[in-house]
Amino acid sequence: MPQDMRGGFPTYWTEFGTGPREALMIHCSLAHSGAWKGLAARLGRRLHMTAFDIPGHGRSGEWDHRGPLQQVTTGMAADFPEGPVDVIGHSFGGTVALRLAVEHPEKVRSLVLIEPVFFAVAFSDRPGLRAQHDLELKDHDDALERGDNIGAARAFSKVWGDGRPWEDLSEDLRRSMAEKISVIRDAAPEINDDSAGILASGALERLKVPTLLIEGGESPDYIGLVNDGLARRLPNARRAVIAGAGHMVPITHPVQVGAEVLTFLDTVPD
Repeated sequence: MPQDMRGGFPTYWTEFGTGPREALMIHCSLAHSGAWKGLAARLGRRLHMTAFDIPGHGRSGEWDHRGPLQQVTTGMAADFPEGPVDVIGHSFGGTVALRLAVEHPEKVRSLVLIEPVFFAVAFSDRPGLRAQHDLELKDHDDALERGDNIGAARAFSKVWGDGRPWEDLSEDLRRSMAEKISVIRDAAPEINDDSAGILASGALERLKVPTLLIEGGESPDYIGLVNDGLARRLPNARRAVIAGAGHMVPITHPVQVGAEVLTFLDTVPD
């Protein structure tokens, strides 16, 4: 598969589908571009999809802390489309997709934000929620502080995993998550505190791109609150809830997510 510099960062990507429309896919933290395989199979007749590995993940370059993680990843994403494309992002990838649309609207035809973890939206709308969030991730943060990456990955997975107990994950998957877990902290200023100023600037209210917000019916409450806030701010947004699904909904429920995305794309002109 192709590998080159994107946004000045060594980037690996995968391509899916043979459809006439171009799409860009941005995966969640602790995963890689191959995680889109199931969903891409449902979209392949409509879309030709390019999915890249974010810094420190998959086969892209090791994360070297050269700058804010979301900013660097957005720079990588911006180097792919030559013209407007449909952009699909999951979790952290959803926040990157949103930032791409804000900073490079000419490159984005539509947005599909799946479980976007732009917590700053919910924290802004619900004072006091930040303290609850920090408390729930205290075990993760404490483990990172003492250099226990396995403990940090276990604690993170308990809240933001696919619902399986840590012990049921393969040894390779547990090891991979532990190796990447420190990257989570590098994304925090942008997704928790809006250090990029996306929310504070009022950019969301000016964003006209058609947007689909997808969440799992069993996801942590924060996601619904984030999507509540995004739906109020984005002028052209609609929502979909996948019953019985959690945070990893594009992986665990690709058929249902695919159906929602195809229905949405029917409303977006080529």
